[in-house]
Amino acid sequence: MIKHELLDACFSYVNKRISSYKDEIETIKESIENNDKSNDEDDDSGNGKLFNDLEKNAQYLSDATKMLDILKLINPKTVNDYVVLGSLVKTSSTSFFIAVSVGKVELANDSFFVISKSSPIGELLMGKTKGDVISFNGTTYTITEVS
Repeated sequence: MIKHELLDACFSYVNKRISSYKDEIETIKESIENNDKSNDEDDDSGNGKLFNDLEKNAQYLSDATKMLDILKLINPKTVNDYVVLGSLVKTSSTSFFIAVSVGKVELANDSFFVISKSSPIGELLMGKTKGDVISFNGTTYTITEVS
């Protein structure tokens, strides 16, 4: 059940980002159009920055869309003995959900760190099983449960 809730939190987070980037892109496009309508050939300095912002937001939107594609690969009902995409990993001190980089999520009076499998700690956790030990940034984690 917790994995369903964590996955829902991830979808919510990513969909909000996608919506925000789309809104920002529309705002920038409107600003570019308004600048073009002013037809003052001496003042084109604003459009350069706007086009740069448009490019950045298009890249952010692309990244967020890729995150959404990764989330769609996760079946929260799947349970493995080893850490894979979609695993809930409980350690001696911290719980991790392997999905996309979201950060700390609070659910059911508990904290979970939602991380990407390609993050530094995600890479260390991938393929590990209950009882395995990893060290990250001077902290040792003993895996107590993989679901």
